[in-house]
Amino acid sequence: MLKQRIITALILLPIALGGFFLLEGAGFALFIGLVVSLGAWEWARLAGFEAQSYRVGYAGIVAVSLLLLYLVPGLAPWILGASVLWWLLATFLVLTYPKTSENWSSAACKLLFGFLILLPAWQGLVLLKQWPLGNWLILSVMVLVWAADIGAYFSGKAFGKRKLAPQVSPGKSWEGLYGGLLLSLIITTVVAVSREWTAGELILGLLGAAVVVLVSVVGDLTESMFKRRSGIKDSSNLLPGHGGVLDRIDSLTAAIPVFAVLLWAANWGVM
Repeated sequence: MLKQRIITALILLPIALGGFFLLEGAGFALFIGLVVSLGAWEWARLAGFEAQSYRVGYAGIVAVSLLLLYLVPGLAPWILGASVLWWLLATFLVLTYPKTSENWSSAACKLLFGFLILLPAWQGLVLLKQWPLGNWLILSVMVLVWAADIGAYFSGKAFGKRKLAPQVSPGKSWEGLYGGLLLSLIITTVVAVSREWTAGELILGLLGAAVVVLVSVVGDLTESMFKRRSGIKDSSNLLPGHGGVLDRIDSLTAAIPVFAVLLWAANWGVM
């Protein structure tokens, strides 16, 4: 399994880095759209659709929706605003699982939730790419999420005792969450010092980083919740040794749109 994971990572890493940081404009939007459409194909299975025709159809609808968003950029604030509301709702659903799961167990609800997860993630990346330091902004949100994952893994292994969400993901602990958050905040502080941020900018940066990290955890837990409800271990086997596309980007689907909204609120870019 480890050998398979390494081979898959070595193949995908240059493709992913090239797509994220070398492509521009329509090429970038198309590349991210392909990833999101594959995620939609997987999401249809989480919604209860095993037949390939339905899964491909849902992916096609998501792809057409992405094209519409690209052609009508004025929809971006509405999409990202809806995302913020969705992740607040998702937090509630995770905290109350499985008590409230019957309220969203229908296929229609799950398919709608898929739109609220996937479309804003695409929109957020496309928006970040257009702003000053676009590639660095994309790298920044990725580093925050990766640092949170790494910090959570090691601190959870060393100190984890109290379960974070035992009904959703029994392996995660509060100690892991604290460790991941701490590592992300340390990295943010290092960046702040190197770029000579003012004290006020540092405080806002730390608060923003904390929000992004916390919502990334909700993104991870949300996919785990839907997989648990569907009785599925991995979203697919598209990535040998790694599961599916959604298994790799679940945290980012939450972190990216919220990161974009926070920067927009700070007048970084103009929608």
